[in-house]
Amino acid sequence: MAVVSDAPPALHEDDVAQIDELRSVFEKLQAELGQIIVGQKAVIEELAICLFSRGHALLMGVPGLAKTLLISRLAETMALDFSRIQFTPDLMPMDITGTDILQASGDGRREFEFVKGPIFANIVLADEINRAPSKTQAAMLEAMQEHKVTVLGRTYKLAPPFFVLATQNPIEQEGTYPLPEAQLDRFMFLIEMDYPDRDEELQISQTTTGEEFPTLSEVIHGDDVQKFQSVVRRMPVPQHVYEFAVDLTRRTRPKSDDAPDWLKPLVGWGAGPRAVQYLVLGAKARAALQGSYLVRQEDVIAVAEPVLTHRVITTFTAESQGITSRDVVRRLVEELQAEG
Repeated sequence: MAVVSDAPPALHEDDVAQIDELRSVFEKLQAELGQIIVGQKAVIEELAICLFSRGHALLMGVPGLAKTLLISRLAETMALDFSRIQFTPDLMPMDITGTDILQASGDGRREFEFVKGPIFANIVLADEINRAPSKTQAAMLEAMQEHKVTVLGRTYKLAPPFFVLATQNPIEQEGTYPLPEAQLDRFMFLIEMDYPDRDEELQISQTTTGEEFPTLSEVIHGDDVQKFQSVVRRMPVPQHVYEFAVDLTRRTRPKSDDAPDWLKPLVGWGAGPRAVQYLVLGAKARAALQGSYLVRQEDVIAVAEPVLTHRVITTFTAESQGITSRDVVRRLVEELQAEG
């Protein structure tokens, strides 16, 4: 009896060359950012995975961890337009999208002219997005999902590549409007930045208190980003890797028969189908950045936490026991690995 392989078709030679190029570009990007950003290699990789997957990221971290500096310099190395929006309780949708302004023409007539807002950039940092009211958040999230904005009945497309990085401050909750779970689901990754270790903090004290930061070299351009985004989509995935991503996601749902018994009292709501999509896309991008021509199960495992953590909503029982969504995801991954 013939043995049926779950291996997908091999990549075309042109795609192999592009993956090799992407790996080289990523190494140069890491080297450039390393001149300014100390540590945070995992964060840089996760940001690159989101960018080349055409996804968006929600960055969580206390003040002072160089979130804004990292994103602005990332845009610099990629020769992309960058804008930063500081979200505040009085921020209105038109402050983000832009609006029509009445202008006087040379012949004395007055006409409305659309003035673009800061959303019209390639990389947008939405700083402290949870400080803005729901209507403003909705305008931002519509742009993320549709890659266009609607102002006074007219639609304006956002030029690709388009990448939104939103930040939330985990230590200040007064005067904030937390993102609902449905809006959190729009973000591909939740990237958590932690304090540097002692050696990294010592290096920060030595390298950031002297002269001005160096000017970084352009490693990649917008057209190249789109080219790499396309080749990431064409990365071959074996059948068993698809099944691993699906099985992992289904186990996060407490009402599913696939969920383990220990999870059901700890999780109120699990991840939806979008999580499966992002697990596969994230694994594809990570494999390409690593220079691999085939997605492996290890690639799915590597992106499981940033994809699933903000999609697994824990119960009061879990909180009372000090169990976080990240703890749940890690245990699910370990159990599924053991079964395989």
